[in-house]
Amino acid sequence: MTYYIFTLVFFLFDYFILAMGLNIQYGITGILNFAYIGFVAVGAYVTGVAAMPANTVGQHYILGLGLPFPFNLLLGGFAAMGLSVLIALITLRRLRTDYLAIVLVSLSLVFYDFCNNYVSLFNGADGLYNVPEPFAKTLGLGSNNFIVFFACLTGVVSLIMWFVMSRVMRAPLGRTFRAVRDDAVTAAALGKNTFWMQMKAMMIGSFFAGIGGGLLIQFGGSFNPTAWLPAETFVVFAVLIVGGAGNNIGMFVGALLVETLLIHLPAFLPEIPGHPGLIEYIDTVIVGVVLMVMLWFRPQGIVPARLRKTASFGVDERLDEEAGELDRTTALAGVGTRAEATR
Repeated sequence: MTYYIFTLVFFLFDYFILAMGLNIQYGITGILNFAYIGFVAVGAYVTGVAAMPANTVGQHYILGLGLPFPFNLLLGGFAAMGLSVLIALITLRRLRTDYLAIVLVSLSLVFYDFCNNYVSLFNGADGLYNVPEPFAKTLGLGSNNFIVFFACLTGVVSLIMWFVMSRVMRAPLGRTFRAVRDDAVTAAALGKNTFWMQMKAMMIGSFFAGIGGGLLIQFGGSFNPTAWLPAETFVVFAVLIVGGAGNNIGMFVGALLVETLLIHLPAFLPEIPGHPGLIEYIDTVIVGVVLMVMLWFRPQGIVPARLRKTASFGVDERLDEEAGELDRTTALAGVGTRAEATR
């Protein structure tokens, strides 16, 4: 029972981190990143090869640094961030919305095939396995004790990431991200470099993706291409949509309802006699139905994003509770501020 409970706790915290990363890209800045799971995979692979020794029987991979936690985890996060810079330079400057989404998901498929077939990189289709468990030998942890310990450790990491993300969203940088999402042309007219803002959002979100992926491979001890098929990106999008894009509390609620209760909890249920795998299919149908219901009846999510009331040179930001939207008008262009007035 302890194994099941703390496995669910781990996935709750880990997907909370992943959802926050996608939220800063899509929910806050408006970047439709359908290649998000690719950055998760980069973080997982790099964290794994950074933690593993140089020579392992039966496996082929680069690096093999034998770094301890959390240095291997940070290296995975920065590797995902570095890849995001390269992809952003290729895609963000000229592509928008649906075109951007198509190119990103195509790049994710290319990266998937490359890792799957180039064995010397991350052991090909077999993936990495026997990844060292952080602190297991030092603390003398058995399998069940390690799951409890690492689930709690992931909770601590998620709290740190939540604190960082909250500061970003409340800072002027976060307000600029929202301005680019709402009206990139107006933001550019006010002197904001919209491409650089989107680049920053991609970097921050991809770092979160890399950290989440690094925690995944260290928890399970293995990671292979089947764990990051493009459809996995839409699981994180489901967390975002159900919870409520644009706020961190919504990400936690979405991770609890979608990833923990609807996706991973049914995996621990006994099989229906005579129908192996049926629970998995029913689970997929339920997630799809939940998404359609949310998009139709409550597209803002269970926990809608709220705009705080602030004052900027006598102009207030207020949320229109009835209309559910803001009429954003530009004011005080000379000092580069953006006022949002209630319609």
